[in-house]
Amino acid sequence: MSDLPSSPAADRNKQPILDVLRRVLGERGAALEIASGTGQHAAWFAAALGQWDWQPSDADAAMLPAIAERVARSGLANLRPPLLLDVMSPRWLPQDDAGQRFDVIYCANMLHIAPAAACAALMAGAARHLVAGGLLITYGPYFEADVPPAPSNLAFDQSLRARDPAWGIRHLDEVAAEARRAGLALRERQDMPANNLLLVFGA
Repeated sequence: MSDLPSSPAADRNKQPILDVLRRVLGERGAALEIASGTGQHAAWFAAALGQWDWQPSDADAAMLPAIAERVARSGLANLRPPLLLDVMSPRWLPQDDAGQRFDVIYCANMLHIAPAAACAALMAGAARHLVAGGLLITYGPYFEADVPPAPSNLAFDQSLRARDPAWGIRHLDEVAAEARRAGLALRERQDMPANNLLLVFGA
């Protein structure tokens, strides 16, 4: 699949993330992935978690053909064609699927390259579309109170804000507060490579 768009970071972090997913997820279920990007995570997780139905999505319509091609080449029956999904939209899913619920919603590396309002939108949308007892799992860099930030994260935050003042690494306390407002609680914080965190939220 070398002719498809790819992210070196996604290749580096897909296995550490999968290791945590295997621990926190049930044996089977339905997953909605927000901001799938190149689709590398979706293909990797669907291949490894064969009893999970994996639905990729992205807000950038230009990414959907590459994700769709990756899905087609995977040959995986549990990996669905991608959806166009913007977390800021009041309706995430097509009319016929508007009431669909998922056992897990997974979102990696989105919150810092989106306006702060996207965090509240992600939490509210997850609360609408998770089954009872479902999980929202996010991955990426965060700033934490009383934890000295890594120099690499400080530099990354500055570069993000230079590109768009509305972007930037989010503070964990603020993300958790948005989750609480939507009826979700932070259940687990897992240290990950390259100064990232994996967060698990649930009702």
